[in-house]
Amino acid sequence: METIETWKAVFAAVVGLLTGLWGWMGWLVVGWVAVMLLDYATGSAAAAKKGDWSSARAREGIWHKAGMIVVVLVAAGADILVALLLERLPAAALPFDYPCLICPVVLVWYVVSELGSITENAVDMGAPVPGWLTKLLLVSKQAIDRAGEQWVDGEENE
Repeated sequence: METIETWKAVFAAVVGLLTGLWGWMGWLVVGWVAVMLLDYATGSAAAAKKGDWSSARAREGIWHKAGMIVVVLVAAGADILVALLLERLPAAALPFDYPCLICPVVLVWYVVSELGSITENAVDMGAPVPGWLTKLLLVSKQAIDRAGEQWVDGEENE
């Protein structure tokens, strides 16, 4: 029982630290980690239900999640680089404060993707999922993709 209490305390401390240091961004990271864990768990459950679970596929899922972590770290590094550039080069000014932009957009894109995967896993587990929910998640992901492409390409919103 003490082990469970220790893990609870560690979890609460990590969540508190992240949200205390990063504010809303910390909550976004905590949410992303939560949906990654839920996706892995529901994916494993769906595969087990079908009789298709294997340790090789489970490891592949872990590698997939590790790759996502790398991408988020790259996005965070890019945000830091842009912020430093804007702070040090007066000619590279923006008409707004730039605390971060790239990493939160990447995180939201991943959260929406994971939520879509979780709903697919729920269907594979036999749960009814409203069609509009699946469409809403797909449309959300596409909207984030379009906004990112427009931002990178310098296009105005249509």
